[in-house]
Amino acid sequence: MRQGRGVVASSMFIIAVFLLQGCSARWWWESESGQEGPAQEELVKEQAIKEIPPDDGQLTDSRTSPPMQSELLSRNATGLTHGTLGDVLFDLDRDTLGTDAMRALETNAKELQHDRVTHLVLEGRGDDFGTSAYNFVLGERRARNVQSYLRELGLSIDVKTTSYGKDRPLCFEHSVDCRQRNRSVHFLVE
Repeated sequence: MRQGRGVVASSMFIIAVFLLQGCSARWWWESESGQEGPAQEELVKEQAIKEIPPDDGQLTDSRTSPPMQSELLSRNATGLTHGTLGDVLFDLDRDTLGTDAMRALETNAKELQHDRVTHLVLEGRGDDFGTSAYNFVLGERRARNVQSYLRELGLSIDVKTTSYGKDRPLCFEHSVDCRQRNRSVHFLVE
């Protein structure tokens, strides 16, 4: 009879441990997520870039090797740059148009209308801070904001947007000026 009670007691102890583990896991999940049960999909939003790291000119980067620079420059040479169309520059981690960017766009729009351009590609880019995916999305938002402002200015031509993020830089140096040049939307006339 004692053996039977021991087996029952052991079984009840094991069941109690499993129940407590399940309850504690559920309690932990609810306190961490504010909801019951596991989420179906987790979306990770990348943190905004809050500070510029110190000059990293000493870092080695495969994108800055001479063979890679040649390849990227030849890829970037697709399409025709047109006259004096200037790039539209953006602040670090921003896709909104500043006063200087709006002035550059107004100048570009006048030249495009004057020369009767009918097809245009806007290439959005980012600098080398942040992930490729983050800069790809940021470059696309920059290009679409430029496209939207060109429409507001009354430019009615075929405008396509694309983004190269940080993967096809216009400038390869690790400097403030170079990074600024890469945080841009570049105009290509087709």
